[in-house]
Amino acid sequence: MLDRLVGIFLIALARLLTGAYANWLGCKPEVCQRLYFANHSSHLDFLLLWAMLPPRLRYKTRPVAGADYWNATCLRRYIIQRVFRGVLIERGGQHAPNHNPLQPLQEALDAGDSLIIFPEGTRSLDGEIQPFKAGLYHLAQSNPQVEFVPVAMENLNRVMPKGELLPVPLVCVLSFGAPIVLGAEESKADYLARARQAIVDILPKR
Repeated sequence: MLDRLVGIFLIALARLLTGAYANWLGCKPEVCQRLYFANHSSHLDFLLLWAMLPPRLRYKTRPVAGADYWNATCLRRYIIQRVFRGVLIERGGQHAPNHNPLQPLQEALDAGDSLIIFPEGTRSLDGEIQPFKAGLYHLAQSNPQVEFVPVAMENLNRVMPKGELLPVPLVCVLSFGAPIVLGAEESKADYLARARQAIVDILPKR
């Protein structure tokens, strides 16, 4: 119960700071297994995306996050493990030859959970969407039963710029696009470029 209350408090705080709202453009908030992939520009990203989901979806959706950051303090560990039920991945460093960084994500999908991931791998400094890492392609290959939904997050890089501690009050818009399906003969490069473009296409035009 305490974990749910903390989650509700964080959702309310994030919405208050950002005025965020969701645009369901290419899909609806339906009960099905999905992998939401989005552009990444601030520490608020996965919290806001998680907050935009209805409760019936939210508590079956787990954000993917870096273990190095979230395991750094007891408070962070509590938030990511107990409140968000996050899937932690190891970034950088030396791993065993057979180490598979996607294994925790695959185990969560095998258990029937949905995921939130940021295929750029790191936050953008200027809001420009960086090339996607190969993990998205491999997950799409292994999980044809999962809907891969692009999410364009607008203004997050200006609300919480990298290196800043205090958010700037701006309205944020999260646009959910149509699921993209890996083609039978589609190459990794083509799929990743198409997935990135799916986010660019639903960003509000200026």
